[in-house]
Amino acid sequence: MRISTPSRLALRLIALVYLAVLLAFPIVTILWRTFQPGLGAFWASIQTPAAISALNLSLLIVAIVVPLNVIFGVVTALALVRGRFPGRRLLSGIVDLPFAVSPIVVGVALIMLWGVNGWFGGLDSLGFRVIFGLPGMVIATLFVTLPFVVREVEPVLREIGTEQEQAAATLGASSWQTFVRITLPAIRWGLTYGVVLTAARALGEFGAVIMVSSGFPGVSQTLTLLVHSRYIDDHNTYGAYAAATLLMMIALVILLAMTLIDRLRPDHHSPSSTSSTTSAPARSTS
Repeated sequence: MRISTPSRLALRLIALVYLAVLLAFPIVTILWRTFQPGLGAFWASIQTPAAISALNLSLLIVAIVVPLNVIFGVVTALALVRGRFPGRRLLSGIVDLPFAVSPIVVGVALIMLWGVNGWFGGLDSLGFRVIFGLPGMVIATLFVTLPFVVREVEPVLREIGTEQEQAAATLGASSWQTFVRITLPAIRWGLTYGVVLTAARALGEFGAVIMVSSGFPGVSQTLTLLVHSRYIDDHNTYGAYAAATLLMMIALVILLAMTLIDRLRPDHHSPSSTSSTTSAPARSTS
């Protein structure tokens, strides 16, 4: 069934209005209120000790969470696609659990497990504090970002199949050589997008983190918690807008950096990249 030109224009108009109301207007409003007093006021607001500490803590959590999720995500995706074992569907359901469970529930569960009176609460007496510290915030962020790498890599693995990997094994390549030279280059697009989503969600996570964080400035306050604290507790509206703008700028930089790195790869537009990676294990074993 063909859609008439007026219908197509109407659909496009509806989509644009929806995106404008949902995304463009709020973002433009925040940016306008942030930079209305000038760049000096914005710079001063994000140069406070609390803002610098929150920025450092947010970046530290991202630096810890992203590599762990990459390793776990790729291994899990390989297990779900290539493996045949009891409980595979259960594992697949667990991966999607963060999509269904509220981050607040995640925070409560972590407190029940790692709190003073929790199952593993005895670790506090050994000097290892999880709740209201960095470890708890990392665990909470790991949980909410769990599905992104897995769900981006999994369909790519299904699409490429196993023919190239089997050919490499036949030519004498080891499992590690096959993964590095065949599988990893093939999944790089999905993996890159999964890393971007993981980093963005880790930066913007609030619900689970606020439950396991003390929220003290300079101790366990991320940028999202700083926005909340300035707006709700301190009634510092401009400071909250400035912190939110900084958060958006970092997320945008991450997205642009990943896109540029991906486009600058020498094999990005090479039609022979697949065949060259396939024959690499054979040359390495000669």
